[in-house]
Amino acid sequence: MPDLTVPELLELDRRHVWHPYGPMPGRQEPLVVAAASGVRLKLAGGSGELVDGMSSWWSAIHGYNHPVLNEAAREQLGRMSHVMFGGLTHEPAVRLAKLLVDMSPDGLEHVFLADSGSVSVEVAVKMCLQYWRSLGRASKQRLLTWRGGYHGDTWQPMSVCDPEGGMHELWSGMLPRQVFVGPPPAAYEESYTQELRAAIARHADELAAVIVEPVVQGAGGMRFHSPAYLRVLREACDAHDVLLVFDEIATGFGRTGALFAAGHAAVTPDVMCVGKALTGGYLTMAATLCTTRVAEGISRGEVPVLAHGPTFMGNPLAASVACASIELLLGQDWLSEVKRIEAGLREGLAPAAELPGVTDVRVLGAIGVVQLDHAVDMKAATEAAVREGVWLRPFRDLIYTMPPYVTGDVDVARIARAVCAAAREG
Repeated sequence: MPDLTVPELLELDRRHVWHPYGPMPGRQEPLVVAAASGVRLKLAGGSGELVDGMSSWWSAIHGYNHPVLNEAAREQLGRMSHVMFGGLTHEPAVRLAKLLVDMSPDGLEHVFLADSGSVSVEVAVKMCLQYWRSLGRASKQRLLTWRGGYHGDTWQPMSVCDPEGGMHELWSGMLPRQVFVGPPPAAYEESYTQELRAAIARHADELAAVIVEPVVQGAGGMRFHSPAYLRVLREACDAHDVLLVFDEIATGFGRTGALFAAGHAAVTPDVMCVGKALTGGYLTMAATLCTTRVAEGISRGEVPVLAHGPTFMGNPLAASVACASIELLLGQDWLSEVKRIEAGLREGLAPAAELPGVTDVRVLGAIGVVQLDHAVDMKAATEAAVREGVWLRPFRDLIYTMPPYVTGDVDVARIARAVCAAAREG
């Protein structure tokens, strides 16, 4: 196919390409990106460039076209891009597993490499269900979570997303029926801890696990909550023989100001999911980590293996880039960078609190959120941000940013101005 003009690309895109959470054919014209470097997206056809305020859905923590990650990909490509993981192993996957174990909360010793964040949650749920089945307690097959959560778009993850008003409400009559408690308040409330404890106690005989996003609920509403609730969940799960799963797909690798959000409460879950920033936004890969208790419990069962095995599990190309991304993160003062961005967002987003229709402005780590009292006008809000030279992707009643950690102060300020402009126009 010869080189296409931008209009030709857009017409073919509209007719043939199904974009996430969009209709087919498309109704809104996407921007065409020709290249990306640092924190900037270069638009095709000489349309300029945009500062990326989204880290490509929170994954590109080191920005784009990073020389260290590029070299890791090139070097591994010269060796092998892929080899099956059944019956074989290789250094990139082994090194990655060791890196994840060393940096994760104490006690998470075993790593299952998955294809995506949603699949890592599927694996986590399967681990928990199979654990109890292996111990002869097959009736423990439900999950408990709090409302306002989001865990992915595949089947089991959809079942623990908020069933009311969420994007998966369409499937509510078909999904497994899980146990829900109210959304976690931002500040610590003793009455809410009692609600958590009572729900876990009441359903303990049928609960395989409690699964939550620690400290920050992502695509379900970008809400923040007290880390103290994680300690309450740990204590209640231990008291009633229920496993605890943390979905750190969005929060992992420093985004909240701790390597993993579990660190804010000094709590270790039985199972933890990571993804998104794992490869620095280069390739799709995720992981599910678990304790020895969970791994050995499954191995003692009638079926002593975890019944899951993706074709591209442990992909060496992705694993090699993931190792380079983690080493790049840990080899610098990442916390100072996240705190610098946090300070810039607090200052830059403060004026949004005075805008009509704004109900809340909140910042934690490299996350900034402006919440409206109405659904965002996506077209108007996006165009307002683009006029400021920034790419944002609002949703529902939220205009938010999760910039790459390499975003400089000038660009952080520009992103904040764009969020405010989008809130004003959207």
